[in-house]
Amino acid sequence: MMADMHCHLDLYPDYVRVAQDARTQGIWVLAVTTTPKAWHGTRERLNSFPNIQVAVGLHPELVQSRAHELPLLESVVGGTAFIGEVGLDGSPELRKHIGLQQKIFRQILCSCERAGGKVLTIHSRRAVTEVLACIEERRDCGLPILHWFTGSKSELEFAKRLDCWFSVGPQMFLTPVGIQRVSSMPRDRILLETDGPFGKVNDQVLTPAAVQQVIGMLGEIWRISPEDAQLQIENNQQAIWRFAGIKNP
Repeated sequence: MMADMHCHLDLYPDYVRVAQDARTQGIWVLAVTTTPKAWHGTRERLNSFPNIQVAVGLHPELVQSRAHELPLLESVVGGTAFIGEVGLDGSPELRKHIGLQQKIFRQILCSCERAGGKVLTIHSRRAVTEVLACIEERRDCGLPILHWFTGSKSELEFAKRLDCWFSVGPQMFLTPVGIQRVSSMPRDRILLETDGPFGKVNDQVLTPAAVQQVIGMLGEIWRISPEDAQLQIENNQQAIWRFAGIKNP
């Protein structure tokens, strides 16, 4: 079973239908959320889907307006294996709030550490060095997955030293730079994602089944068969599920 490890399932116009399609297609989905309040509602609506786990998140783009929801996130960390989407965003329009973002992100990492470690899916756009510095401070926060990584070569090496994982989607293979980044990532630390409905290829919104497209792309980069590439990804997914205490989906 392939897994979409970063999908904003609740932001599709009809996300229950998307969830049903994923179940039919045999796709496991980590449904990330952008606010703790969204986590509660999404989790309730998708509770009947065995192929879906809902992660509790507080997106850095929303920290300025939703920082007051941090206690709600902290109150549920102990009862969930997955945290996301969380992290930092250093885009020009958000850089002025980076101090608050760092404060919130550090508190989330601290909560994960106190809870024994969680699987975190992490946003790091234009703030990779700052994200990695926070992770380095809290090495026992759990298992950090850098989603849609766009850092430099030196930042990638830093992430490797911190034992970070990477989730990659079809969009990352659209440019030579993206392909080079993926080829430099350790094979045993790569997972699949779509970032749907934000992820798009040829103006088409990606749904969870699109992770299957990545297998052939990885096989080409690694110079192995699609079957062997799929086996590698399945082994990687199993490591995540074991850490999270999830039996084979």
